[in-house]
Formats: sequence, C-alpha cells, structure tokens
Amino acid sequence: MTGTESTATFFLMFKKILEFLFGSPPDIFAEDGTVRHKLPKSKWEAWQKRYTSAPEYNWKNHTGTKAGSSNRNN
Repeated sequence: MTGTESTATFFLMFKKILEFLFGSPPDIFAEDGTVRHKLPKSKWEAWQKRYTSAPEYNWKNHTGTKAGSSNRNN
C-alpha cells in the first residue's frame, strides 16, 4: 500500500465514522441549492390530486381566506 492509498483509506474510514456518529449528509438538494425530494411520480400525482380535489384540503376554501364573509362553518 502506498502513502496515497493509505491516506485515502484513512479519510474513507474517518468519513464513515463521522457519518455513523453524526449521520450522513442530506441527499435532498439539487445542484442549484433547491430541495428536491426523490419520490416516485405516482406519489406526487396522488398528493396533487388530494390537494386539488378534496375541499377540506383546498387552501382556497379555508375560512381565513374569506375576509368579510358572514357565513363561517366552524
């Protein structure tokens, strides 16, 4: 084993120990720094359908968005 190989092995072991103690770095950031969750397309479509089709999840139907409305269903 050469000096370069032993140094690389040391840093790899050191990295693994740090990941074990403190957790691995998050793998949710895209190249531009935005958050990108790696979920299947079907899960995103189900989420979108839930928030657009079900009135209890639609933020536009929330009573706080109806200023001046006297008809509140609380």
